[in-house]
Amino acid sequence: MEPAAKPIWTPSPERVRKAALTRFSHYVQERYKAPVHDYASLHHWSVEFPEHFWNAVWDFCEIRCSQNAHQIVDGTRMPGTQWFVGALLNYAENLIPVGDDSIAIIFRNESGERRELTRRELRNEVARVAAGLKAAGVKIGDRVAGYLPNIPETVIAMLAATSLGAIWSSCSPDFGASAVVDRFGQIKPRVLFATDGYQYAGKRIDCLPTVAAVCKQISSIERVVLVPYLNADAKAEQVPHGALFKLFGKAGAPLTFTQLPFEQPAFILYSSGTTGAPKCIVHSAGGALLQQMKENILHSDMGPEDRYFYFTTCGWVMWNALASGLATGATIVLFDGAPLQPDPKILWRVASEERVTIFGTGPRFLTTCEQQGLRPREEFDLSALRTVISTGAPLSPTSYRYVYRDVHPDVQLSSISGGTDLMACFGAACPVLPVYEGEIQALGLGMKVEIFDEAGKPLVGQQGELVCTRPFPSVPVGFWGDTQTDRFVATYFSRYPNVWWHGDLATVTSRGSLIVHGRSDAVLNPSGVRIGTAELYRQLEKIEEVVESVAIAQEYRGDVRILLFVRLRDGLTLDEPLRDKICRTIRDNTSPRHVPSKIIQAPDLPRTLNGKLVELAIRDVVHGRTPKNLAALANPEALDFFKHRPELKD
Repeated sequence: MEPAAKPIWTPSPERVRKAALTRFSHYVQERYKAPVHDYASLHHWSVEFPEHFWNAVWDFCEIRCSQNAHQIVDGTRMPGTQWFVGALLNYAENLIPVGDDSIAIIFRNESGERRELTRRELRNEVARVAAGLKAAGVKIGDRVAGYLPNIPETVIAMLAATSLGAIWSSCSPDFGASAVVDRFGQIKPRVLFATDGYQYAGKRIDCLPTVAAVCKQISSIERVVLVPYLNADAKAEQVPHGALFKLFGKAGAPLTFTQLPFEQPAFILYSSGTTGAPKCIVHSAGGALLQQMKENILHSDMGPEDRYFYFTTCGWVMWNALASGLATGATIVLFDGAPLQPDPKILWRVASEERVTIFGTGPRFLTTCEQQGLRPREEFDLSALRTVISTGAPLSPTSYRYVYRDVHPDVQLSSISGGTDLMACFGAACPVLPVYEGEIQALGLGMKVEIFDEAGKPLVGQQGELVCTRPFPSVPVGFWGDTQTDRFVATYFSRYPNVWWHGDLATVTSRGSLIVHGRSDAVLNPSGVRIGTAELYRQLEKIEEVVESVAIAQEYRGDVRILLFVRLRDGLTLDEPLRDKICRTIRDNTSPRHVPSKIIQAPDLPRTLNGKLVELAIRDVVHGRTPKNLAALANPEALDFFKHRPELKD
């Protein structure tokens, strides 16, 4: 994919002048005499002088702590570098520092329920639940887990746990018992917050059998705090070791914040688990907080006047990112339910009615909206909307055009890229830079992102492995249970020693933007030509008949060939005219080498519990191998279609 020639959007001079990033640039110029005159020079300074940069972020973003660091950075190796040595802080204290009557949380769901919590109410609820956890014996380092929808109670439970120095971990209630046990069973939580059920696409799903099965298999769970959601009359006796959320703890209890070192673990997130048991990624309180504040305030220009929405479940890192918006003084907008069924306009309706200023979603949502012919700007008042963020996969140029044509002509559309692994972005939003179709605006501040070839030599303007060559504060503490760090080091640092290898195939353009071509472990390599799968998917998003697709490389006659599997809109069949249309679209917009050798219609495509399509599982099945950890898939039965297909032998 060639870099776009002209920007599709450029921020106004007034927007640039008012941006927090502009104020931050002036701040470091004055404080450190930093030679900063544009974003490129600011980024260069941020990675060349990490001690000054991260200290400036700490002060500019007003991180609350009871004791300042006596050393900002100690070391230069990954893993092993220490940050803000001697500092004492609490994660939750930074998200709810005051208790006033401004709105902290707005909650909406697909059935029309709406709730608000002020900061005062949020603080009181966190104090009550924290008292309950303390009475249950929870102490520093204990794990507290959430099996909950994206509702206010989840945020309250997380803040209560982290206020005590406990470690919070959550997953979505659409995870089955085995998937929950695969995750929580490794970290052995003492307390489990659980829902009685959830709603999705008009269906009501009972979670109580799953909760019972999880408790039976995880003996460490001493208390289950039940959050009635489907049934307001749910009883504590319906779950093992049960207590009701509304009765848990002590009303009027004082709220205290346990002060802990920067590197104290605060969160455990999970890899997808498609190549084995999910990795339990441990993140520090300080690393998570500092990165979140940097990205929210500097990259997303978030502040007290904002209303921040992200469509996410509690099993994805973007839920943590959404909750962290509280630290900027913004109101966070939670939504629980299906984004497109039965009401395909519901998220745009929420954005309009709640005056959302920052709207977060994923490429699949935007693609589906365009395919369904939705034109939100014609039907809803989106005048408050200032920024649209997309992550989870590369955003196609088609979706960029859709947003500016049919959603809002004057928004900062920011595709971002980072991940659960680092709880931060390598490719980030930037309110002072233009937007180019198909490109991530900028490299994240403080993140020395480079592109390496196979030998570890830097590339400019060419595809290669996305790496980070200097330490950053949110390098994970490690993997839970990996006491010798062997698995952790092997995952990120074995390919290029002392360099974070991310596993993405990417290009840094001459103007400093980032193009992500797909996962490098799923790269297509016909006749030695490396092709990122995202290059194909971008073209397929232009074809309205195709709902979703997966491309893999099949070993064939001493080489490899590209197989493309497509799921079509209901009632359609892959005939020769449609096959020709797909091939022509790919050939005309990429190259003849990108055209698949075979295009096959599939009734369904396998995806993870977080909704990501799984290329590697299909590749394994096609080659007669058993995919690892089928429990990590939401629909493992979809793989049956790919077994022993005769058309793959010729």
